[in-house]
Amino acid sequence: MARAILMVLDSFGIGGARDAESFGDAGADTFGHILAAAERGKADQGGLRSGPLVLPNLRRLGLFRAAGRSSSEACAGLWGSAGEVSRGKDTPSGHWEIAGVPVLFDWGYFPQEIPTFPASLIQQIADDSDIPGVLGQCHASGTQIIAELGEDSIHTGKPIFYTSTDSVLQIAAHETHFGLGSLYDLCAIARRHVDPLNIGRVIARPFAGETAHDFRRTANRRDYSVPPPEPTLLDRAVAAGRRVLAIGKIGDIFAHKGISEVRKGDGNDALFDAMLGALDDAADGDLIFANFVDFDMLYGHRRDVAGYAAALEAFDARLPELEARLRPGDIAIATADHGCDPTWRGSDHTRENVPVLVFGPDIEAGSIGHRETFADIGESVAVHLDLPAGQHGKSFL
Repeated sequence: MARAILMVLDSFGIGGARDAESFGDAGADTFGHILAAAERGKADQGGLRSGPLVLPNLRRLGLFRAAGRSSSEACAGLWGSAGEVSRGKDTPSGHWEIAGVPVLFDWGYFPQEIPTFPASLIQQIADDSDIPGVLGQCHASGTQIIAELGEDSIHTGKPIFYTSTDSVLQIAAHETHFGLGSLYDLCAIARRHVDPLNIGRVIARPFAGETAHDFRRTANRRDYSVPPPEPTLLDRAVAAGRRVLAIGKIGDIFAHKGISEVRKGDGNDALFDAMLGALDDAADGDLIFANFVDFDMLYGHRRDVAGYAAALEAFDARLPELEARLRPGDIAIATADHGCDPTWRGSDHTRENVPVLVFGPDIEAGSIGHRETFADIGESVAVHLDLPAGQHGKSFL
């Protein structure tokens, strides 16, 4: 049994989703397009990186075979891919499906028109929170709208409301001028009022700095999510007396259901450190579930090919640290929750298959093929940890 480590490289798709066309994403391929851009010298980033993408550890674990980029090289673990059956390409849907519970219903979404939020919704939130009004009210990139409206927000006390193609209401406000606690309280109020609209998440987006030139989003983001519609792998683990150690935004994504402890980190490196610390503390039968958000938040949505490439190489370089800490019986799985192709039009997620790389001291090399649902990942972890089976997936172990 030992332990299980589940790592989500947020947005690291490998293309090829069977239903990509219905999402407007036929041809999207996060990994493939970064790889090609690097080969052409289009992913150079000053002194941080240049030339072809160098991922020796992910290659050794089977990434290139999982993505159809190699057909014969030897791999150190199990490798394959998985497709999503959930109806959205959003973060909660992907993570819940990984944990054994696909989202088979339709989320509510806000329209493209401006103002994008119903006047009645804004009024309800304002009445309950005493804010003097709101700015934004549109579909937008978070960093761009903060640069555009952040100074107005500081001067007027009005938070910035915006959304994306996901089922989400995002609220940005200055961490000190508006107050972090006030922002969290406002998001909790908004959460209540968007429930009837079936909106998946309300996200607090605090920022710091004094002018548009130095505004930056801080690590104190908080997601107010609806809970999964049925017990997930995490709930089954906790019910069996195991600990679930959530790294990064995992706790928020699951509305803190099935979570024993949350450990945060500002950026992928800090999150990797937090994951290693959790592994040092985990007992046999425990589950560590980590999300590495930078791939999506900093590079995918911002369409930063070079930054994404550098982040992949940095993550790859740290994998030997994880492998050195694995004990006999441990299993580690690296996967993703959707795509966010940095070469694609717009700034939103892309519908893609994801890699499934499985490794550990006792894992023999081989292919798991293409899995029809992310839920197979969760069911495989359930088998490894000797937990009750769920309804939606099939173990590959």
